[in-house]
Amino acid sequence: MLAKVLSCAVVGLEGALVQVEVDHHVRGITALTLVGLPDAAVKESMDRVRTAIRNAGARFPGHRVTINLAPADLRKEGPAYDLPIAIGCLLASGQIIADVSDSLFVGELSLDSSVRHTNGVLSMVATARERGLRTVYVSEQDAPEAALIPGLTVIPVPHLSALMAHLNGLEAIAPYEHRLDGEALSQAAYATDFAVIKGQEHCKRALEVAAAGGHCVLLAGPPGAGKTLLARAVPSIMPSLSIEEALEITKIYSVSGLLPPDTPLIVQRPFRAPHHTISHAGLVGGGHWPRPGEVSLAHRGVLFLDELPEFGTRVLEVMRQPLEDKVVTISRAQGTLTFPANFMLVAAMNPCPCGYYGDATHECTCSMVMVNRYQHRISGPLLDRIDIHLDVPRVEYDKLTDDRLGEPSAAVRARVEKARQVQHARFGGATEHETRNTTRQRRAIRVLCNADMGPGEVREHCRLDDAGKTLLRAAVQQLGMSARAFTRILKLARTIADLEGVDDIKTHHLAEALQYRPRRT
Repeated sequence: MLAKVLSCAVVGLEGALVQVEVDHHVRGITALTLVGLPDAAVKESMDRVRTAIRNAGARFPGHRVTINLAPADLRKEGPAYDLPIAIGCLLASGQIIADVSDSLFVGELSLDSSVRHTNGVLSMVATARERGLRTVYVSEQDAPEAALIPGLTVIPVPHLSALMAHLNGLEAIAPYEHRLDGEALSQAAYATDFAVIKGQEHCKRALEVAAAGGHCVLLAGPPGAGKTLLARAVPSIMPSLSIEEALEITKIYSVSGLLPPDTPLIVQRPFRAPHHTISHAGLVGGGHWPRPGEVSLAHRGVLFLDELPEFGTRVLEVMRQPLEDKVVTISRAQGTLTFPANFMLVAAMNPCPCGYYGDATHECTCSMVMVNRYQHRISGPLLDRIDIHLDVPRVEYDKLTDDRLGEPSAAVRARVEKARQVQHARFGGATEHETRNTTRQRRAIRVLCNADMGPGEVREHCRLDDAGKTLLRAAVQQLGMSARAFTRILKLARTIADLEGVDDIKTHHLAEALQYRPRRT
């Protein structure tokens, strides 16, 4: 007897339906065959499935059993196929009689027949809805995550025997009901608030501009000046996540296996701070079977690189393309995958190896050759992609001992959200410059903030009056700006104007934007 059960694989961040075909012959030599390009974890599933079926009070089909995972050219990996294989075996042997043609089964089986958590459930369930399926069977732990996708019936399966009784009509499992609550997104809690930061008013202003437009920031200053504290406070002033953004982030964390068990939906913007010993594959993604890297885990949030010159040169240079295109394209012999990487880069560095070059209270012990070599570890092309360059001075004693709190993050975030609303209304459904991958297919990216603007949007929304053109011409000549820096200055001035609530870019908006650019471009 032949039985067919639907499951799902995850390729990159997207799902791909997999049909589990089980053929049971009561005649012939006893044999068990598993085909369909399975990896080691899938091959080992047969021992788990056989034991789980027996402990669920059923019998594993004897004689010749052939299991095919179709399509045969798609690599199958992970333990998510345990449950569909078990159901296929029980259907083929007549122990379950049910129509499962419009159902998706995903889950790992324990030896006692209980169903365990599986990574990537959100992507799988989204694929099931796109393909017109009506019901998904997942573990009880994965049910809250699966229920984030509307339009499907989610059945939380505690163990295999309960699912057998449900499919045979003996004892139904109640569907999991969950309502996607947008209010939770506006109640995200952050560890660091702007109110506790002493001094550094000009840095707080610059970070407010950066958060309002999604611009990248480089903080440079002596040790202990507060660079890390400023960076960790940035997520607290960024706008609350929309439902669409929250689902994007949750899908990435689900596929990566980083979604907390009690958190089916990510409700606050990510803050990723990898150590400087990270590899380039860990930063942008990769591996034999590519997985998202830190730039993708920071999608719609903040990627903080502390001690920037200590990162390897190759590691830093691989960020050039993600900073421009907002995506990461990874090519392997098996195919090409694209991961989202629309993040806000916040980097911090000391001015020299000892950290005190230019400091008024500590003498620098580095020679000029050492200072130049240290600062030039960061290439010009990478610096050119950073919109805001800030000098973070040492905080004075009087400010450190002042008991008064500064402006809270909630007040700053309110201004940032107001500016973002202006940008959303301006761009609407516009798309950024399209990125071309190796398959010659174009992919458009939505413009959500000023930093996402392409040449067309800059030309339309960043027009200058005569006085502004005169100022910018002088700045380009004196600072030796590249064409990229020229465009980023216009985007930055557009954000400053949005924070002020005016339609036209004025000279003082442009002047503030210019003060954030370094002389080395």
